[in-house]
Amino acid sequence: MTGGLDYALLIGSAVLLVAVAAVRVSTRVGLPSLLVYLAIGILIGEAGLGIRFDDAELTRTLGFCALIVIIAEGGLTARWSTLRPVLGLASSLATVGVAVSIAVVGVVVHLLLDLPWQLALLYGAVLSSTDAAAVFATLRRLRLPPRLVATLEAESGMNDAPVVLLVVLLSADLSQMHPWWYELLILTYELMAGAAIGFAVGAAGRWLLRNAALPSAGLYPIAAVGLTVLAYAAGAVAHSSGFLAVYVAGVVLGNGRIPHRRAILGFADGLAWVAQIGLFVLLGLLSSPSRLDEALVPALVAGVALVLLARPLSVVIAAVLARPVRGPRRPGNRVGWRGSAFLSWAGLRGAVPIVLATIPLSAGTPGAEGLFDAVFVLVIIFTLVQASTLGPAARMLGVTAPGEAAEVHVETAPLESMNADLLQMDVSDGSRLAGVHIDELRLPAGASVTLVVRDGAGFVPGPDTRLRTGDALLIVATAAVRDVAERRLRAVSRRGRLARWFGEEGEEDPANI
Repeated sequence: MTGGLDYALLIGSAVLLVAVAAVRVSTRVGLPSLLVYLAIGILIGEAGLGIRFDDAELTRTLGFCALIVIIAEGGLTARWSTLRPVLGLASSLATVGVAVSIAVVGVVVHLLLDLPWQLALLYGAVLSSTDAAAVFATLRRLRLPPRLVATLEAESGMNDAPVVLLVVLLSADLSQMHPWWYELLILTYELMAGAAIGFAVGAAGRWLLRNAALPSAGLYPIAAVGLTVLAYAAGAVAHSSGFLAVYVAGVVLGNGRIPHRRAILGFADGLAWVAQIGLFVLLGLLSSPSRLDEALVPALVAGVALVLLARPLSVVIAAVLARPVRGPRRPGNRVGWRGSAFLSWAGLRGAVPIVLATIPLSAGTPGAEGLFDAVFVLVIIFTLVQASTLGPAARMLGVTAPGEAAEVHVETAPLESMNADLLQMDVSDGSRLAGVHIDELRLPAGASVTLVVRDGAGFVPGPDTRLRTGDALLIVATAAVRDVAERRLRAVSRRGRLARWFGEEGEEDPANI
């Protein structure tokens, strides 16, 4: 007994350390680290070290647990000021967009592969959800407009909820289904109740964290993550969407003035990495490489239908429906052709479709084994292709944002008492910040450039310090003026010190979002 535990700990710790090291290696070579984790699982599985694992039910359970942590981290790190303008578009993508994807992929798979309608629609449902882990891990390494990133992250955080419900529904015996209108009402209730429960848990948790006065700072991150898990459990017990409750609770908590917020975000980020590593390794372990060659054709048919037909059509329809019929249009809901094209290409699929494929597998749905293999192959191919081409695609479409300020996550929280954030901004090639003096930035009171890193050395700038291409700036900004400071930095980066004279206020270009 003890020997078996020792070997399990040895293998588990070795896998974890190799996976952590793989993050740096994969970043350097441009290979998505998520694929490395899948490869590790395959290598230690039946085709490698010979560890046999075929428990689909356990994989689904552990996969759901990992998704709770990943989605919670996405909610905690989402900024409401950026999320609010794109909420309509993201919600439309997560609901109407999902329905369009299921219909298009289902029809194509049914016609070309001659599969039964139930299995064909299952293909569409399993593949319709973008993956939160893949989106969060990939997009945060790119320089994109915040609202574009927020749209994709919010979509990936919200679309798991309706998709899980639809996959469970399609995996059951269709002869025992209720009328379509009844199922639609149930789905609507589950989404609305999940959002309400998440908001209630998040608001109550925010009040408790402010007033609890816990004896140790290390307890606050544990309590915050525990609250997001509580939101999921409460939603599930109430027969509503637990995943939507997790995301909403995370957003409410993450945007509140809670103690030790930096420590909470750092803890959630670490847990999310562990969840991603464990999830992808487990999915690789569950796969059977000997069967994957037979799944290549179904995977390519479903994948091409998804990327070239379903995803672009769902983006166009969701964007049209997100536009208000009357009144001024919100910038976040206006999507130009460049933004639409990037949203279509950036709908990353990762662990979520594979986890969803374990639902019909554990339920014994006819054809579920072939579905799992096809989804596994598709995720490998399309993650490799899409994730490695997002950067070039963004540059080709002109939706990059080289002058954006990004939040810096630090281990300690010395600025919490003044409710301030630490931002980083690079003076990249083409930025009009080059040649501007610090005092010409005209940052609002409450924001200040505290450090300039130039040629690997840092120094505290003075008012007459002149910025150069390649400089990295560290800016401290209070929460009250953070958005104003970001807009000012963006404006100067575009038009130089006389940005206001040219009417440049640093707003994001609606054509790019």
